[in-house]
Amino acid sequence: MNFFKILFALFILFFLTNSFADNHSTELSDGVKEIVDELQEDEEVPLNDPFAGNEGTTGSLDTTIPDEEKEDLMSLYNFKLSGLISGKDNSYISLVNSGGEIVTVTLGQYLGKIKLVDLRLNEAIFEKEDKSFMVIDFNNVIRETDEY
Repeated sequence: MNFFKILFALFILFFLTNSFADNHSTELSDGVKEIVDELQEDEEVPLNDPFAGNEGTTGSLDTTIPDEEKEDLMSLYNFKLSGLISGKDNSYISLVNSGGEIVTVTLGQYLGKIKLVDLRLNEAIFEKEDKSFMVIDFNNVIRETDEY
């Protein structure tokens, strides 16, 4: 307890005493004034938010995407693959939509009308209702195949 009293007293003494540091002049040379003035000027703000990501270009950039797929919020074309976790008992993928929301899908679970059926090291395979497959990879390339 005595230690804390001494520590508290030193703390009070430290903050209540005046500093006797040498006062430097605050006058700036002409060259330094110009640099300070340039730094203080307002910067132009970009029209788009650089931290928003690619909200304007959601999903794959393929122009042959059917309109019904573009309008469906749970379409694979509206997501980007962000992570794969494969374990002995369970396997998961993480998908991110254009709003930044993360959707986690486990093997056998549906994402809209498609079902996650398999994972590879760098891609996820979904089965559509017509028994064809959709494959998405980390480069956001989505391809449709009859077999995987």
